[in-house]
Amino acid sequence: MSISMEATTEAPSRAVAPVALPQIDDPQKVAPKDARAMGALFFAQLQVLEEGTHEYQYARNTLIEMNLSLVQFAAKRFRNRGDGQMEDIIQVGTIGLIKAIDRFELSREVEFTSFAIPYIVGEIKRFFRDSTWSVHVPRRLQELRVTLAKAKEELTSTLGRDPGVAEFAKHLDITEEEVIEGLIASNGYTAGSIDLPLGGTEQGGSDSGTSYADITGDCDPGMELVENLHTLAPLLETLEDRDREIVRMRFGQEMTQAQIGEHLGISQMHVSRLLSRLLTTLREGMLTPN
Repeated sequence: MSISMEATTEAPSRAVAPVALPQIDDPQKVAPKDARAMGALFFAQLQVLEEGTHEYQYARNTLIEMNLSLVQFAAKRFRNRGDGQMEDIIQVGTIGLIKAIDRFELSREVEFTSFAIPYIVGEIKRFFRDSTWSVHVPRRLQELRVTLAKAKEELTSTLGRDPGVAEFAKHLDITEEEVIEGLIASNGYTAGSIDLPLGGTEQGGSDSGTSYADITGDCDPGMELVENLHTLAPLLETLEDRDREIVRMRFGQEMTQAQIGEHLGISQMHVSRLLSRLLTTLREGMLTPN
C-alpha cells in the first residue's frame, strides 16, 4: 500500500472546507488502526463535498473499501448457513455497510465500527428472512409459524393426533384468531410453480398446455404510480412555499443540492437537512392511514 500524501492521525471533528484527501492505492490493505484514523478525515470531508462530484465519490468509495473487513467479520457468524450462500451474504452485508457510511455523522461521537456492525448484520438477517420464505410475510408471523410447529410436535405426541385450533390456542395461551393467522401464513413458506399445468391429464384426460401463469392477472405498474401521486398531491399543498419549491427543484427539475442552495442563497448542507426533513414528513404522511 502506498499513500501519495501523509494523512493526519487525528482528523478534525468538523471540517469547515474541503481539503485534498490522501490518495490510497488499495484501501482494502489499510490496517484497521490506520483505517479508523483516516476514516475520520474521510467522513469529515464527505460532509462538506458536493454529492456527485469526483472527490465525493472517491471519499465514499474509499470508505467502503477500507471497511469491507467489517463485512467479512460479520459474515463469519453466518457461515454455517452454507458455503453456497456466502457470496450473497457478503453482497448484502456490503449493502448494510454502504447504508451505515451514508448515515454516519462524526457528531455522534461513536466509533464507526460500533455504528456499522448493526447495519451489516441487520441487512444479512433481512436477507435470510426474506429469501427463506417463498412469500414475504411479517416477521411476527414467521416467528409464530415456528412456535406452532413446535407446539404441534408436543400436542401430537400427547393427543396421538393432530391438534385443532382451539387446542393450539389453549396450549400457547393465545387467541384462536392468532392461531388461524399463523397457520395461514405458514402457507407462504413454500410455493408451487405457476408454470405447472392447470388440471392436466387427471382432470381432462389430456394436457391442454394451459398453466396457472396463463390465467393469472398481472399488476398494472401505472396504477401504483397514480395512487401515489393522488396521495402525495394534497401533502405537497400543506408545505410552505419554499419547501414546495425545494421539492420541485430537486425532483421536478433534478437540480443538485448545490444548485438549489445557490438559487435560494443557502448552503448545500442546509439544503440537505431541509430535504431530509421534507422527505420524512411526506413519507410519514403517505404511510399514515386516512
